[in-house]
Amino acid sequence: MIELQLALDLVDIPGAKEVVREVGEYVDIVEIGTPVVINEGLRAVREIKAEFPHLKVLADLKIMDAGGYEVMKASEAGADLITVLGVSDDATIRGAVAEARKQGRQIMVDMINVKDLETRAQEIDALGADYICVHSGYDHQANGLNAFADLAVIKRVVKRAKTAIAGGIKLDTLAQAIAAAPDLIIVGGGITGSPDRPSVASEMQKLVKAG
Repeated sequence: MIELQLALDLVDIPGAKEVVREVGEYVDIVEIGTPVVINEGLRAVREIKAEFPHLKVLADLKIMDAGGYEVMKASEAGADLITVLGVSDDATIRGAVAEARKQGRQIMVDMINVKDLETRAQEIDALGADYICVHSGYDHQANGLNAFADLAVIKRVVKRAKTAIAGGIKLDTLAQAIAAAPDLIIVGGGITGSPDRPSVASEMQKLVKAG
């Protein structure tokens, strides 16, 4: 069954809590996005996990170095999942995975800007990542790019890890994301930017669970 992740990027801690209160019942994972971590620190992860302990919380740290240490600190803050960049050195990913196993957490590897997706996805799968995520970032989206073709590439070669897709997914493109059959769909502005967030999140949940 596909899971739905809410990405919180352009909010402070009170704003994040407000959004989660509105739509938390419709999502499986709450992502504390990189901008929130930069602005608020891991305190944002700690506070969201404390207020919503029934939800899984992902810390989008986009780790590039010192994988074991950074995963340890995110785990201490209550993160259930932590992101590492696919362009990182194998040793960084290996260290992150090892620390996550020790802490009972999970690692998502973000494939943003990976050039040879097929080869790198196979390598990361072998390193033990829990999720491999194809991702059209803000700058990609501004140039009209999306990650649906990338998802098809990694799904062909990944044997063990779950797959995820992120970047610009909204209600009108959700069916396309579901049809691509990832294990996890990540939605940010498609929910947070809606004038009726609960209604949109509820509809997305129905479509995802039906898919």
